[in-house]
Amino acid sequence: MDSNGSLKVFLADDSQQIRQRVNALLANAQMAIVGEGATPDSCIEGILSSHPDVVVLDVQLEGGSGLQVLKAIRSQDPAVAFVVFSNNSAPAYRKRYLGEGAVRFLDKSTEFDQLAQAVATAGRRVH
Repeated sequence: MDSNGSLKVFLADDSQQIRQRVNALLANAQMAIVGEGATPDSCIEGILSSHPDVVVLDVQLEGGSGLQVLKAIRSQDPAVAFVVFSNNSAPAYRKRYLGEGAVRFLDKSTEFDQLAQAVATAGRRVH
């Protein structure tokens, strides 16, 4: 949490449009976006340097997958919570990401309205 009590959130998504929508949604919920990235490397670097409470993570990133980010961060900074937010919501994906330590897995097309609550809940779990 930052000095005014806002949850710090990092957005890891290959779509600029989705990042903008999520940014607006979470800003309305008094959350601070501390960084964003579209590739696994830029996300890992950004997360490690910005120390967010929660990462909103897409399954598909530019040139790689969210799983690369999740595994790298879990090994280096296990306190960071992950909420997976993706169109790739097949049961196999859900199982894999939750098994690797994600707190929630939401489908972009049907659960967009649940994202702010899921991030808030994930952030509380960390602290």
